[in-house]
Amino acid sequence: MKKRILTGDRPTGKLHLGHFVGSLANRVKLQDEYEQFVMIADVQALTDNFENPQKVRDNINEVALDYLSVGIDPKKTTIFIQSMIPQIAELTIFYMNLVTVARLQRNPTVKDEMKQKGMEENVPLGFLAYPVSQAADITCVNADLVPVGEDQLPMIEQTREIVRRFNTLYGNVLHEPKGLVGSSPRLVGTDGNNKMSKSLNNAIFLSDSADEVEKKVMSMYTDPTRLKATDPGHVEGNPVFVYLDAFGTDKDKDQITSLKERYRTGQVGDVEVKKYLVQILNNFLDPIRKRRSEYEKNPELVEKILKEGTEKARAEAQQTLAKIKKAMKIDYFS
Repeated sequence: MKKRILTGDRPTGKLHLGHFVGSLANRVKLQDEYEQFVMIADVQALTDNFENPQKVRDNINEVALDYLSVGIDPKKTTIFIQSMIPQIAELTIFYMNLVTVARLQRNPTVKDEMKQKGMEENVPLGFLAYPVSQAADITCVNADLVPVGEDQLPMIEQTREIVRRFNTLYGNVLHEPKGLVGSSPRLVGTDGNNKMSKSLNNAIFLSDSADEVEKKVMSMYTDPTRLKATDPGHVEGNPVFVYLDAFGTDKDKDQITSLKERYRTGQVGDVEVKKYLVQILNNFLDPIRKRRSEYEKNPELVEKILKEGTEKARAEAQQTLAKIKKAMKIDYFS
């Protein structure tokens, strides 16, 4: 039996190069080694987009197209929509009895996100209780592993605590999942910000055209201490070189090494380096754009993939819920 993985994304916008480096590339690899479930987390997206549900609805298809275009194979990976699995909501209600409000308020990830969104004094209950809902997401398919960034490990630990509490009270029913932290570093934004996001307007999206990529790269932040091309420049921490290292292929290595040496000694300008990055990124994105275009021409197929994946996830969740209700002795009339 293959071990089972649960991962996913909030449908609040198209996915970008940071998502690819941080998670998507790993999912393409993992789907051959594990039984993988990928969730489009629309319920989680609504916790801070509840006033704009159309935004969430529109982006479900965009995220699905991004998944398929990078090579996530629906024959190997089950892609499903969170809100279409009612068992998750039911599990969330049961798990709410196994964790205190104080514990949720101490969760470092929740605290940080509340601060970022300025909702410390007016936090919606749904947002505060998201770690409980996430425990339901993970356990509804009884996942063994959850690929996450290091900053999300406190969320996985919360799930592990809930699972341990449940199993102690009701018997060994649920797997205690582990966080699977990838080795890929976070890709910085085009403005040098540590976070790439649509809201910061510093992202290159997987669906961007060649012209859009060129425009964004040519306006990228580089080395602020370098006033002219003949000045020695810094390579470390320079977003242009971060991207070259992340997306350059083996055949690009010698050229990238040469550009770094010339940049450090003031023998190459930002424009030449950026033009080379444009070439590398468009070479990387061309096959992704091609696959996306094919799926965009066949919306019925994309809907079929989502429908079948959701039905499979719902069946798994129903089996899990039945075991949980039996353990909790609330399996009436069964």
